[in-house]
Amino acid sequence: MVVDNAVKEKIQVWLDGPYDEETKNFIRSKRPDELVDAFYTDLSFGTGGLRGIMGVGTNRMNRYTVQIATQGLANYILKQKEKNPSVLIGYDSRHNSFLFAEETARVLAANGITAYLLKELRPTPYISFATRHLKCTSGIMITASHNPAIYNGYKVYWKDGAQVVSPHDTGIMTEVHAIHSIENVKLASSTDSHIKRTDTTSLDKEYLNALRPLQLFPEENKKTGKSLKIIYTSLHGTGITTCPDALRDWGFTSIQYVEAQIKPDGDFPTVKFPNPEYKEALQMGIDLLVKTNSDILIANDPDADRMGIVVMHHNAPMILTGNQIATLCVHYISEILSSRNAMPAKGAFITTIVSTELQQIIASHYKKPCFEVLTGFKYIGEKIHLWELGQDGAHEFLFGAEESYGFLRGTHARDKDATISSCLISEIALFMKNKGQTLIDYLNAIYKQFGIFKEKQLSVNFDPGKEGMQKMLDLMHDLRKNPPKEIAEKKVTHFADYEKGVDGLPPSDVLLFRLADKSKLIIRPSGTEPKIKIYAEVQGSNATNEYLDTLLASAKELLK
Repeated sequence: MVVDNAVKEKIQVWLDGPYDEETKNFIRSKRPDELVDAFYTDLSFGTGGLRGIMGVGTNRMNRYTVQIATQGLANYILKQKEKNPSVLIGYDSRHNSFLFAEETARVLAANGITAYLLKELRPTPYISFATRHLKCTSGIMITASHNPAIYNGYKVYWKDGAQVVSPHDTGIMTEVHAIHSIENVKLASSTDSHIKRTDTTSLDKEYLNALRPLQLFPEENKKTGKSLKIIYTSLHGTGITTCPDALRDWGFTSIQYVEAQIKPDGDFPTVKFPNPEYKEALQMGIDLLVKTNSDILIANDPDADRMGIVVMHHNAPMILTGNQIATLCVHYISEILSSRNAMPAKGAFITTIVSTELQQIIASHYKKPCFEVLTGFKYIGEKIHLWELGQDGAHEFLFGAEESYGFLRGTHARDKDATISSCLISEIALFMKNKGQTLIDYLNAIYKQFGIFKEKQLSVNFDPGKEGMQKMLDLMHDLRKNPPKEIAEKKVTHFADYEKGVDGLPPSDVLLFRLADKSKLIIRPSGTEPKIKIYAEVQGSNATNEYLDTLLASAKELLK
């Protein structure tokens, strides 16, 4: 492989600059062509922060790329001219997460910004909550969520507890991109007085206090909650620090653990992908669910912002999709509040453009709006914030969901929260069990009332390097330029390019195809991983798995 001069120059900068000897020795031990992917570009600080493979180089997650990102964030915070600015820092169970958190604290401290560095790992939504609770200027979570063990990331929140959106996202990105050398980074010692190593005991109590009022049947939960038999797994992550305590606080005390997956471990030794969307990650929990004949399996991803559910129904385990979980929650909240005449006059739901449209149909039945936002929970958090400011209709948030197993009930946090979601779905499961039914029975009743909706997702994966990223860009460009007139032998009745802005939403790299039979396809590149995602939904008489497979196969052929 021919290595261009720009890559060679970047490598030489690291060999000559103020980098540690271990890093330099690693570079010396490699041929230049082996370092291209690590140095061909800078790890992009996107609208939500950083995410990438850990290792040496400008295109990797390491202490230096974290320091540069933090210096840019610090510069932006200082430009806000806020009195006594502060940042809360959390981290998950991944390798180097605590190291990156400490490096973050050192940079902030050197810039005169108070850094509240948690003494123990905690979930991502907990950081959103604590940022709000401590009235910090910003919050940072070191996590790569559900990605494989070789990844790590850096997620930024603003003072409202939501991931940064405009104008803060672009403002921070500008400051980060303006730092061209590690020598521009200020770095304090780890004992600097601006670093406050923060105990989690009182924050844990406040977090549970914030969840408790969100119960719809608190007395019933306390009275009969122990009858619901729960299997729980944190998939080697942070959920173990909050979810079981919250479940017990609500009255769900019959919890058995998938013991091999309870200890936080950045190797994720029992799963290839620690993602509750994948059956493989759930298998050990499913085995225990069947063995013990329990009611439900709850699985959280490593940073406990996503929740997967498996239900024992007629003595067989049945995995719920993210869309099905969202459907259950929207209907349950609507039904119970309406039956009590307790539905807020301006109550509203929020979902994303790639999630099931059944949520909107249910909300409409109960005379409540369900707003669509772009993919990414930060847009749900943004809308909650606007409503609280009395803008955009000043609605009262009831529930938010995205199809990738992300849900939020309450406004204690502004990110998807697996802990409150686990409590809510347990309450719904108990509600049905007390009727002699399961969550599957409930779902079937909803389908009977509103029609059958089926959804499926396909990911087309690419290499994480330069070639793979360029191929993704080229494919989306070609599809946008030459949209098909027919898919799966069905006429395309509507084509929408979200890059041009649709329904008042910000421009986004998303394509929507609606077909003559009311089915739809949405195609978009992942914002965090080297892959293109295809979402398909069919409804009514065409709501069959066979047709879904045909639709997805056609979409994949289009990409080819």
